[in-house]
Amino acid sequence: MTKVTNSKETELKLRTKDFALRVIKVVESLPKTTVGFEFGKQLFRSVTSVSSNYRAACRAKSTKDFIYKLEDVTEEADETLHWLELITESNTIEQKKLESLMDEANQLVSIFTKSILTTKAKEPK
Repeated sequence: MTKVTNSKETELKLRTKDFALRVIKVVESLPKTTVGFEFGKQLFRSVTSVSSNYRAACRAKSTKDFIYKLEDVTEEADETLHWLELITESNTIEQKKLESLMDEANQLVSIFTKSILTTKAKEPK
C-alpha cells in the first residue's frame, strides 16, 4: 500500500487540526441567530471531519481503504469551503476575514485530491 511519508503525514495531521481550530473560532464568532447557529453547526461538523478523517486515513488497512478515507477528507474540506462561502456571500461575516481559511480549504482539497490520484496511479491494475 502506498502511504504518506511520516513527516508529511505528521505535517498534514497538524495542518488539518490547526485548520479545524481556526474555523472553530469562526464558529464561536457567528451571530447568535437561527442562521448563525445553523452555519455554525454545519461548519463545525465538516471542519472537524477533515482532521479526524485524515487521521483515520493514516491508519488505513489497505490502499482501497486509504483512498476511500482520503475521499472523505476531500469531501469534508470542500464542504467546509462551501459553508465559508455561504457565510461570506450572505454577509454574515466579511469575506476579508475568512479569505485565509477559504484559501486553506482550497489548498487542502488540492493536496488530498492529488494524493488520491497519485495513490490510484500506483495501484496495481
